[in-house]
Amino acid sequence: MKVSTKGRYGLTIMIELAKNYGEGPISLKSIATTHNLSEHYLEQLIAPLRNSGFVKSVRGAYGGYVLADEPSNITAGDIIRTLEGPISPVEGLENEAPPQKELWIRIRDAVRNVLDHTTIEDLANHTEEGESDAYMFYI
Repeated sequence: MKVSTKGRYGLTIMIELAKNYGEGPISLKSIATTHNLSEHYLEQLIAPLRNSGFVKSVRGAYGGYVLADEPSNITAGDIIRTLEGPISPVEGLENEAPPQKELWIRIRDAVRNVLDHTTIEDLANHTEEGESDAYMFYI
C-alpha cells in the first residue's frame, strides 16, 4: 500500500487542526505556509474531509477550519480511507495462491490495525525521539 500526497497532506491538515483544537479556526493558507504546501491543493483535500464530517468550516475574516470532533475520536485510518479509499496492499486477492493470499491479508490487517489505533491526537502530540520533557540541568 502506498499513501499518496492526498493522504499525507490530508493528515497534515488534520494534525494542524488537532494541535489547535479548541483555539478557533485555522486557515488553509497558514497550514500551507507552515508546511510549504500548495494552498490550492489543500483546498481540494478539505472538501472530502468536510463532507465526511471530520472538519467544519468557519466563515468570516478570522475564519478557517476546525475539527468537527475531538482529536481523540478521529483516527488516521478515517482520514486515509476518506482521501485514498479502501486500505489494501494488493488488488484481486481472489486470484492469489493461498500462501500469498494469507500474506496479503495479514499485511492488510496489520496496516489497518496501526491506522485505526492511531488517533489524530496521538499524531498531534508526537515529539521527536530524543526530545524529552525531562529536567534541563545547567552547569
